[in-house]
Amino acid sequence: MSRIAEIVVRRLKVPLTVPYKVSLRTFHDFEPLVAELRDSDGRSAWGEAEIHEGYGHETAETGWAFCRRMAPQLLGRTPAEAITFLSPAAAGDPHAASILLSAAEALGDHPALRTDQPFSLPLLAPVHSMNPSRIADEVETLLADGFRTLKVKVGFDLAADLDRLESIQAAVAGRASLRLDANQAFSAKEGCDFATALDPQGIELFEQPCDKEDWAANAAVAAVSRVPVMLDESIYGLSDIDRAATIAGVGFVKLKLKKLGGMSRLIEGLERIRALGMEPVLGDGTATEIGDWFEACAALGHIRNAGEMNGFLKLETPLFEPPLPFAGGAIRVPRGYRPQVDLKAVERFTVFRERFGRPDRPP
Repeated sequence: MSRIAEIVVRRLKVPLTVPYKVSLRTFHDFEPLVAELRDSDGRSAWGEAEIHEGYGHETAETGWAFCRRMAPQLLGRTPAEAITFLSPAAAGDPHAASILLSAAEALGDHPALRTDQPFSLPLLAPVHSMNPSRIADEVETLLADGFRTLKVKVGFDLAADLDRLESIQAAVAGRASLRLDANQAFSAKEGCDFATALDPQGIELFEQPCDKEDWAANAAVAAVSRVPVMLDESIYGLSDIDRAATIAGVGFVKLKLKKLGGMSRLIEGLERIRALGMEPVLGDGTATEIGDWFEACAALGHIRNAGEMNGFLKLETPLFEPPLPFAGGAIRVPRGYRPQVDLKAVERFTVFRERFGRPDRPP
């Protein structure tokens, strides 16, 4: 029986093609923690998570410490044994646990990762332009590229947000739907003011208006919003999904692989959302191909809207060789596709790493 023989954990710094601006910060690089698990038969599998401060209670430092602490304890275990060992940790440290858990699930040939049939998954794209004079050209480019759902980041300045949204709506002219995302930036009053002042035309949802811990503020916004509210940063497990279902005006819940801790837990969460009468949204816009591939596979049969696993499109250099298939605004995977990590690219972007097991191998 194949057992885990070696684990390499890394911190990467991967440059983006253009800065990615959200209310909390502006990304110029993604800095995921990445783990490679290799078994005694020489097969390998990868997991990753970008852990950035302000999203949850975890940090890159706590995630790195988690991986260094857990990795030695996985050596000699089968993938199934590793999953059983790691699963309890997903409740408290889901981002960090997902790095090793998802890799173990892939090494164990998780059924959701088998591409027995080809599939196509439409993605959304962010509108980056803050300058009104550039919005129309960017929107036309995105539409020409096949995107039919666009994300608009808000939470910078109430009046400016509304003006920019109006410009984007005019440029789109009904040819795509819009998702608004405040990334927790609004106070309850600001969120209510924004949600009642916006023109709902073409807007699918308004994401996470207020602080993740302030359920009352998010509920206040949802109660008056002219479009359905979606919770993201507030959601970490099934109990949070259950709580969201009790709030009037919350019509969507967004999940990410790193918030649930692994593929099986993620799929369970997606199914729970729909069972409670809400609509699931899925995807991490700050992941590389590694995380986005897992989420694309989890999306099949579980979401019926545009995926948000578009982080790989923001990278200057792909981490898969060949790159994750993408055309016409969608991930397009042929039958039997198996992703291959480009080791040269990973090495180039590695800031630091640590190896566990197989001391005879060169670093």
